[in-house]
Amino acid sequence: MSLIIENLTVEHGAIRALNNVSFTVKKGQLAALIGANGAGKTTLLRTLSGLNKPTHGKAHWCETNLLHGKPEMLVRHGVSHVSEGKSVIPELTVEENLEIGALWRSNKKEMQESKKTILELFPRLGERLAQRADTLSGGERQMLALGRSLMSKPELLLLDEPSLGLAPLVIEQIFQSIKELTKSMGITILLVEQNAMGALKIADVGIVLNLGTVAISGEAQSLIADPAVRAAYLGY
Repeated sequence: MSLIIENLTVEHGAIRALNNVSFTVKKGQLAALIGANGAGKTTLLRTLSGLNKPTHGKAHWCETNLLHGKPEMLVRHGVSHVSEGKSVIPELTVEENLEIGALWRSNKKEMQESKKTILELFPRLGERLAQRADTLSGGERQMLALGRSLMSKPELLLLDEPSLGLAPLVIEQIFQSIKELTKSMGITILLVEQNAMGALKIADVGIVLNLGTVAISGEAQSLIADPAVRAAYLGY
């Protein structure tokens, strides 16, 4: 049971955003997807979650074809996408945002159990259940975005830039929470990050995109130790 991408190509008019991208992420792994701006990272996540249409190629999560379904159908098949900066509703409270993440779930008892688990993972949200989302700090909003996605009980989580605009200490907390999801809940995670070193440190595997193609992939610790990867993508 894996996320399997084969020769995935996505074109935006004359621009080829992804060019024959292929890689596999095993169930329960955390994969860091890194690369410069314009490498195609966000396009890849949007394609896997049904928001972009591919030109050709294949993408499967276990038995689910990711390229021929609407986003809401993919959520029902265990695929959740947390897009950068757009995953909470500012006018709603923390609790209302969480409950929206579980709208399609019919078992109310399981929904309450999920909420309890999320509040144990993010205690700060439990202190702010009645607050509107637009009163939260940046770090708290990111916790809420993650929590809301977890309410749908995902098996595959697509995370786009969860550290963007956050203070270093908050980034560390968010990264540790993401790592915990793979350990405690067995969720498979594809993490897109500009903070390449931070992402690779918590990841099992790393995939480097360069101008829409996979430049290199392998175990995360091996990529950190690779002088060429360090010089080109990690800044030292």
